Amino acid sequence: MKPFVLYLLAGIVSCVVCAGALPLLRRVAARAFLDVPGGLKTHQGSVPVLGGCGVFLGMISGLVFIRLTTAFPSGTLHTLRGICLGGLLVFLLGLIDDLNKPNGVKIALKLLVQLAAVAALIYYGIVIRVFPSPWLAWPLTFLWVAGLTNAFNLLDIMDGLCVSQGVICTLGLAFIALPGEYVYVNFAALSLLGACLAFWPYNHVRKKIFLGDSGSTFIGFMVASLSIGTGYSGHTDWGFLAPLFILAVPLFDTGFVSLARLLKGKNPLKGSPDHIALRLKKAGWKPGYIVAAFAGAGLLCNACAWGLTRAGFSTVIGLFAAAGVAAVALTLYLLKLPAD
Repeated sequence: MKPFVLYLLAGIVSCVVCAGALPLLRRVAARAFLDVPGGLKTHQGSVPVLGGCGVFLGMISGLVFIRLTTAFPSGTLHTLRGICLGGLLVFLLGLIDDLNKPNGVKIALKLLVQLAAVAALIYYGIVIRVFPSPWLAWPLTFLWVAGLTNAFNLLDIMDGLCVSQGVICTLGLAFIALPGEYVYVNFAALSLLGACLAFWPYNHVRKKIFLGDSGSTFIGFMVASLSIGTGYSGHTDWGFLAPLFILAVPLFDTGFVSLARLLKGKNPLKGSPDHIALRLKKAGWKPGYIVAAFAGAGLLCNACAWGLTRAGFSTVIGLFAAAGVAAVALTLYLLKLPAD
């Protein structure tokens, strides 16, 4: 069977399993596991929060299906074990957090479990290789993966916002990885894509279900982990910078929220209404337009990422200069919008 067909099957199986599990999960969660409005949460009524279980089950099912129906290339299964083990730790942490709302899990424990999840990645060879020294590569890997895990959690502040970025980022990763030999990235990215596509409508229907921390952090962890494994420098030495564009939207959102809180003298790790989406909503933007704007920005950044994998030095400098100017201008504009 051709690889393209297998990639497609991984996404389809993941999508079908997730879509089939979500109605059952909603009925189970509707009895006790609910997200109640209050504080930063302005949704109408209590909403079940076990949607992340559907995404997790969907993605894992897609990978298991491919594992049982194909002979994985040498080394692929070894690497997938690291990603799945780390993803399981992050998912379980998020699930415990969801089931213990409103108190949740303490920040220190979250960071400790995320450190263990990144350690699993490193043990199985998934590490940022910009620096040859492990004393530089390992901390950088933790900062990248843990930062993006929490960045996607921050994005989960509005219906469709987090999962849409999950779709766009996995599309970017798959599009760049597919021509190469990074088979585990191809299968994992398309399995995650299928699960996210199946979940997305459930963020908008009347009988909705939320991702919860289990879903948002799992998506963030998987995308961050897969971004390390993709080959970017087949055409240019500067391709290794592509993940900065693939994940530019969640990175910028987290950076902005942290900056806005610091400027107010607040702890950047504590919740506040400084999110970009909430500022835009308070300024009169409709939620659908906000999600579309985030999606458009994500697609543009992923197009730049693809170009970066084929660009020369002068083009790379131009792209980063333009991105820097746009980021500064957008930051100044957003800081002027009301937050409280």
